[in-house]
Amino acid sequence: MTSEFGRTLRRWRDRLEPATAGLPAGQRRRAAGLRREELAGIAGISADYLTRLEQGRATSPSAQVVEALARALRLSDAERDLLFSLAGHATPGRDVVPARITRSVQRLLDRLEHTPVAVFDAALTLLVANAPYDALMGDTTAWQGLERNALWRHFVGPGGRVVYTVDGEAAFEEMVVAALRMTASRYPADRSLRHLVEQLAAHSPRFVELWDADLPDPMGEQSKRKTIDHPAVGPVTLDCDTLVVATDDVRIMVYTADPGTEDAERLELAVVLGTQALVE
Repeated sequence: MTSEFGRTLRRWRDRLEPATAGLPAGQRRRAAGLRREELAGIAGISADYLTRLEQGRATSPSAQVVEALARALRLSDAERDLLFSLAGHATPGRDVVPARITRSVQRLLDRLEHTPVAVFDAALTLLVANAPYDALMGDTTAWQGLERNALWRHFVGPGGRVVYTVDGEAAFEEMVVAALRMTASRYPADRSLRHLVEQLAAHSPRFVELWDADLPDPMGEQSKRKTIDHPAVGPVTLDCDTLVVATDDVRIMVYTADPGTEDAERLELAVVLGTQALVE
C-alpha cells in the first residue's frame, strides 16, 4: 500500500519539469515531470529504491536520503520540513552538517549551467554537480553513500581525474584532512560524520597519520590551479575556485579557463562531448 510519503514524493516528482531540474527535455514524454531514473540520478539513489519508496515498500528512508530528495525536487523550506516529517524524521538541526542547498545558491548554480560546478558540504561530501562538471570529472550520478565523499574517494576509493605532483598531493591531503577535522569539531553530534571518520581511519593508514598530525590552516588557500586528465581531450589545466557560503556552510567549486587558451578550448570540447554522452 502506498504511504503518504510515497504519494507526496510521486506528486512532487510529477510536477517538476526537467528544465527546472537542470535536465534536457529529451525525447517526447508521456507526462510532465521527471522520470524515476532521472530523479534517482539527481538524488544519488537507485531507481529501484525510489520505486520502493513511492510504492510504500520501503518505509524508513534515512535523513540523508530525504535531504537528497528534497534537494533534487527543489522543495521550499516548508515542503522540505513536511517531507522529513512524513519520513519520520525531525528536520536536521544545527548540530548536523548542513546538506541544504538554498534557493539563492541554486539560482547561482542555474546561472553557471555551462560551467563545471559542484557543491560540497562541510565534510566534503558531494551534494550536487551539474552536467558540465560530470562531463569534466566523470559521471557522479551513480555515487552513493561514502562514495560521494571526496576524502573517501581519494584515500580509499578509486580516486579521480585530477593529476597531482608528489608535493601537490601531500598538500591536498593535508588540507582536506585539516578541513574535515575542523568540521568534526564544529559538529561533534553528527553521527554520519563520525561514521565517515571511523571508516576512513579503518581503511587508510595515511588518513590516520594526518588526522593525528599538526596540520596547516585548511583555510589558507581557497583557489588553485588543477590539471584534469580527461580521457577524450587530454590534460586540461584550469582555475579551481572554492566559494564558501558561510551561512549555509557549503562549498561551491567552480572550474574555469582563461578565454582564448588551449585549455579553454579543451574544456569546451570536454563539456560538449560529455554532456552529449550523458543525455544519450
